[in-house]
Amino acid sequence: MPQKVLLITPPFTQLNTPYPATAYLKGFLNTQSIASVQCDLGIETILELFSGDGLRGLFEEIAKTAPELSSNSKRICQLSQTYIQTIDQVIAFLQGKNSLLSHLICDRRFLPEASRFAVTEELDWAFGTMGIQDRAKHLATLYLEDLSDLILEAVDPHFGFSRYAERLGRSAATFDEIDQALLLPDTFIDRILIQLLKDKIEFANPTLVAFSVPFPGNLYSALKCGQWIKRDFPELKIVMGGGFANTELRSLSDPRVFNYLDYILLDDGEAPLLNLLEYLEGKREKKDLKRTFLCDNGAVVYLNGSRQNDFAQFETGTPDYSDFHLDRYLSVIEIANPMHRLWSDGRWNKLTLAHGCYWGRCTFCDTSLDYIGRYEPNTVQLLCDRIEEIIRQTGQIGFHFVDEAAPPALMKALALEIIRRKITLVWWTNIRFEKSFTSDLCVLLKASGCIAVSGGLEVASDRLLSLINKGVSVAKVATVADNFTRAGIMVHAYLMYGFPTQTAQETIDSLDVVRQLFAAGVIQSGFWHQFAMTAHSPIGLNPAQFKVSIDDPATGTFANNDRIHSDPTGANHELFSDGLRKSLFNFMHGIGFDRDLSAWFDFKVPRTTVAPQLIRQTITSTDFETASPGCMIVWLGENPSSRNYTRTKKNQSYDMAELIFPINNRDLVIQLKQGDGNWLVEKIPNLRIANPVQTTYGELEKSFEAETGGDFILFWNSTPIVNLRKNGLLML
Repeated sequence: MPQKVLLITPPFTQLNTPYPATAYLKGFLNTQSIASVQCDLGIETILELFSGDGLRGLFEEIAKTAPELSSNSKRICQLSQTYIQTIDQVIAFLQGKNSLLSHLICDRRFLPEASRFAVTEELDWAFGTMGIQDRAKHLATLYLEDLSDLILEAVDPHFGFSRYAERLGRSAATFDEIDQALLLPDTFIDRILIQLLKDKIEFANPTLVAFSVPFPGNLYSALKCGQWIKRDFPELKIVMGGGFANTELRSLSDPRVFNYLDYILLDDGEAPLLNLLEYLEGKREKKDLKRTFLCDNGAVVYLNGSRQNDFAQFETGTPDYSDFHLDRYLSVIEIANPMHRLWSDGRWNKLTLAHGCYWGRCTFCDTSLDYIGRYEPNTVQLLCDRIEEIIRQTGQIGFHFVDEAAPPALMKALALEIIRRKITLVWWTNIRFEKSFTSDLCVLLKASGCIAVSGGLEVASDRLLSLINKGVSVAKVATVADNFTRAGIMVHAYLMYGFPTQTAQETIDSLDVVRQLFAAGVIQSGFWHQFAMTAHSPIGLNPAQFKVSIDDPATGTFANNDRIHSDPTGANHELFSDGLRKSLFNFMHGIGFDRDLSAWFDFKVPRTTVAPQLIRQTITSTDFETASPGCMIVWLGENPSSRNYTRTKKNQSYDMAELIFPINNRDLVIQLKQGDGNWLVEKIPNLRIANPVQTTYGELEKSFEAETGGDFILFWNSTPIVNLRKNGLLML
């Protein structure tokens, strides 16, 4: 019989936008004429819980079970009627539906307040320039977090807005604890989830239910759903895939997992899912499934006999966001971190520029896995077609390009095509801080709608960056970050500490480099991560090469990715956690730069050996970007108007040309010798992005010297042209 797939993202990922995996799969299934319905049970569970009826049920549940509550939870329960009265209005405000509520929220008399509001005396410091809407969003977020604290304490110890039962799924070498949790009676949250799932199944009438589990925090709820389906809809088949399975379950051997599922698929899901559907229709033998785990005669079996290749990027279709209720997602402001705010505030369409990572050499990264190791870029024509289709479908112009590291050459070509097609777009992505990101390329990316980039500085030490095989240096990172910042693009740095063999001295020196980067204003956001060894990274595969030893040599029967290890030659990395995070929080808010680095720690640390002006000297002494004959010359603006005139100075007359370039907020006026000016007026239309044939530096040079008889290098570096280059005449 024909198959129909119900694609589900289980609780919880993000409140502000749907996770894209099911949209990708639905887009692919469309190309195969296979019926599918998708839903985000995360946002739907949240909206059911955080409603007047939901909170009424919550407080009744707490009253029935009557646990011994903390004073904070007791206060929330005492204010239960106020929470019930205000919740629907707050949710509507966070959905962007009643903006005027911000005035009531900000006067601090409308919302009930519990312990999360203890930090609001710092609002003026942390959010001094925040407008009333943003301040109200932040206060409304604290209000929801107060309720979350109550739920955690009194109802469900696994609850979290984006990390539900994450502890159960993370580093679970055996299935024991998860299995025990699933066999307990359903929690209040479970009952809401199951009712929503029942409604979806009855509406969609699927033959296969497919769960995408990107993170450990989605695992418990996916298995809880599977448990209920097995009991109440035993005829339905259940499959799970996604990032968690791809990284954690590659050596799965515990058959108990299949009490809740029928199949687990690995890596890119299109071909394995299609093969599974063919098998369920009787068109394919079981042995010919692709990258599929199942349980056969009580034992876990991995089948990969399919001869079908994975689908190329151009064959996978446009991600399809239909079925999602996009107007019901919540924009929240959780913390005062500019990049993290992009994650949680606003609706972002997700799209991938290229499959895998074009660099693919970082020693801490899972480069042996297909989703990173196999690099396959899309074409800019296909990308822009998909962008335009998604905008028409969703009505949203925000895009998060979710690449491991977006390739600079592809970003350049995409930016040119976006501008050429006149697509209004706001976008951000992850990059490597490499020299290809020149100041001119950054200006082009900004013109196409780029507002932010995030990239891995990791450990700000050239020795360790070399050991990581990052392919960048501290100086290169500083220069590239400065290029982005000068173009008006926010820069977020992923920071790492605890890399194998990292000493206390290198940790403090790395912190000093980070301090200088913030003080110089070249990065605006950052986050410290402690190094974690994974089984599929070069370090995990060859630990002795990095002078670390594995403390958990045995392979578990369930999840096997994180590797517990010892670093005998490195520092005690855990000691530095609080000081690094505390200092970074201050640096992001422009304070603490003059404080001695030792003041951030409650133990003795080495003095920094980094030169005090290292970063400022680096960004002010950057080599001039020389032009190669083959580089493209592009003018971002409109055609100029011009007039010829004669200038007299000291009884000498000079034939001049005045060129007026209209820029959005002003006119740019330059004066050139008449011959040079007339030549430039003639050439500008050829340099505009709309012109399908682009002009190179070498072609311009030949044309200028043949037609004017002048020296093009002197012309190109003259004050008027330098001014023009600062305003949109780019070398790419």
